[in-house]
Amino acid sequence: MSEQNWDRIWKGAGLVTGKGEGLGLVERGLIAVRGGKIAWIGPEEEAPPHLCAATPQVTTLNGGWVFPGLIDCHTHLVFAGNRAREFERRLEGASYEEIARAGGGILSTVRDTRAASEGELFDASLPRARDLLREGVTTLEIKSGYGLDLENEIKMLRVARAIGRELGLTIKTTCLAAHALPPEYAARSTDYIDLVCHEILPRIAQEGLADAVDGFCEGIAFSPEEITRVFEAAQKLAMPVKLHADQLSDLNGAALAASYGGLSADHLEYTNPEGVEAMSRAGTVAVLLPGAFYTLKETRLPPIETFRKAGVAMALASDCNPGSSPISSLRLILNMGCTLFGLTPTEALRAVTVNAAKALAEDERKGRLAIGMDADFCHYNIGAPADLCYWMSGESPDKVVIGGREITVL
Repeated sequence: MSEQNWDRIWKGAGLVTGKGEGLGLVERGLIAVRGGKIAWIGPEEEAPPHLCAATPQVTTLNGGWVFPGLIDCHTHLVFAGNRAREFERRLEGASYEEIARAGGGILSTVRDTRAASEGELFDASLPRARDLLREGVTTLEIKSGYGLDLENEIKMLRVARAIGRELGLTIKTTCLAAHALPPEYAARSTDYIDLVCHEILPRIAQEGLADAVDGFCEGIAFSPEEITRVFEAAQKLAMPVKLHADQLSDLNGAALAASYGGLSADHLEYTNPEGVEAMSRAGTVAVLLPGAFYTLKETRLPPIETFRKAGVAMALASDCNPGSSPISSLRLILNMGCTLFGLTPTEALRAVTVNAAKALAEDERKGRLAIGMDADFCHYNIGAPADLCYWMSGESPDKVVIGGREITVL
């Protein structure tokens, strides 16, 4: 290979490549980058002899482990206000469903988000994304769903894209207009779904503001029949779908998402075996959200062992939101995935890299360290890969590389 094959090299640390079914560990590896992509990767001793001499920048790391950039594949982090009072009410005995039916919950955040200007919404949301970046998150999904009208759904998605430009993150945006029934459509869910299908989704597709369409299929939100209408509209616009499914009850949401080739079904505490099988056939990822499980003091676990036996890929995500998962730490979610849901460290680490990339349809370029993949990776000074799950906080990455460029996280 000629000199121009590499722009920069990182060496002297272990690599968590994600190759195969495990972590794909390389004890002492080397990564060479060209044009924002990984051009060579492997054991340091197997690197071409002239590689380092021919490369203008070589960074030698002092041990530790290099991971693919972490991926948070389910967040609601663009919002205004907070719901601390609801937190108190839950501690006093009120349920999430009771609060929502009394006009709190999602609708209280809708009021605050609608009242905020685009600049105010950006300023409120940016610190949460920066928290995730500090931990090594390089790709981030952000949903709308606190606007619930055309103007404010667009505002939220524009803010999400602006956060990516500001921080250098890859942002995947999702239109979640079918999140809750806005107050002006009280008792008129059919009319609101008409608005979503005939005005909001077509306009957002026209402006290229969303990469996917989501919905909340639940007794306190929208019925399977209403979500089916949303999915049909998304399909006509060539937009992939995903679903908040089976979180509080079993409405066959997982099977519904799978029937439309859904990228993911998320939450899934009440998913039945038929839903798991449907996900397996469709290749739909199970996105597990232990932050909401913890915050809402749920007791019914997602069917982890059934997912394993069916070969359903499992991802983990922060679900960062002001009501049910006020968490902006994917490191904490890694630990929760192991301690609350019983994932092994290997499963948990794949859940925020390989499988999270699949949940965002980004698995051809992110989530693994391999030739041709985006050069997104992080170096942690830790003794073993499982340390990232063991510590609920702890070491932040000392290097974050996105597209082959080291970035400074303030």
